[in-house]
Amino acid sequence: MRDFLREHRWAVVVSVLLHGLLVAGLVLTALNSANRTPLPVQPLPIDAVVVDSQVLHAAQRAQSERADQEAARARAAAEAEAAAAAKAAEEARAAEEAKTAEQAKAAEQAKEAEQVKEAEQAKEAEQAKQAKEAEQANEAEQAKAAAQAKAAEHAKADAARAAAAEQQRLIDAKKAADAKQAADAKQAAEAKQAADAKRAADERARADREAELRKQLADEEHRSAVESGPLRDSYIARLRNKIQSVWIKPPSASVGLDCLVEVTQIPGGEVTGARVTQCNGDAAARQSIENAVYRASPLPDPPDPALFERNFVFRFKPNE
Repeated sequence: MRDFLREHRWAVVVSVLLHGLLVAGLVLTALNSANRTPLPVQPLPIDAVVVDSQVLHAAQRAQSERADQEAARARAAAEAEAAAAAKAAEEARAAEEAKTAEQAKAAEQAKEAEQVKEAEQAKEAEQAKQAKEAEQANEAEQAKAAAQAKAAEHAKADAARAAAAEQQRLIDAKKAADAKQAADAKQAAEAKQAADAKRAADERARADREAELRKQLADEEHRSAVESGPLRDSYIARLRNKIQSVWIKPPSASVGLDCLVEVTQIPGGEVTGARVTQCNGDAAARQSIENAVYRASPLPDPPDPALFERNFVFRFKPNE
């Protein structure tokens, strides 16, 4: 059907245009008739031709047969075109297959030629290898003979060198014995000198240790004498008085406050720690005493270095 329309497209277009013009003329005529006053109709003389229905049917059949013939021709043309296209495709496929077969045949021939060439090259390589092995065997025989001759010469030279080496060994052994004897004498002298130096060093070290022990004993005796004498008590009393002089009494502190305070200080009197260990007062009293210790820092220097104590404990009784 598409092929028929494509083939008779101009006839169809002209027919559509003619029918469109006819319809437009009929519409315009109808509009004009509706707008005009109808004229009085005069009876017209009847001039009619009677047509037989068989004639009409025959004309319709002829028109239908022509349409069928046109459609058959269009189908035949389409089938012929399709057959031609199929034939062309078949011929192209056959040509492609023939080309592929030709290429495969050419590749097979090239492969066979390559294999023949490789076989020839392998044969030539094997022949060259055999020739090279024969040459190497000949060279090896020649080298073996030369090596044997050279080995004989080396053996003779080695015997001469061995005799000279033995003589030189005897000379070196005598020199080594002499050198060892001299070295032993020198080592003995050095050992005696080192032993003397060690004994002297040990004597000095022992004397230094004895002097240090004597000094430590003297310091301990001095410290014990100072701590057992009145200087320690007076020193701690000075520390206690300074701390109590800066103490700010809290409202909750009662009469008869009695506390033990542990103080940590460093040389120079700076306080690094203050802690109330035992106390009959409340927390506010304890805190006020520890704050007083820090405010009193630095504490007075001791009258004697032996009195210095990094940690000391004193009794805090402000009402005494």
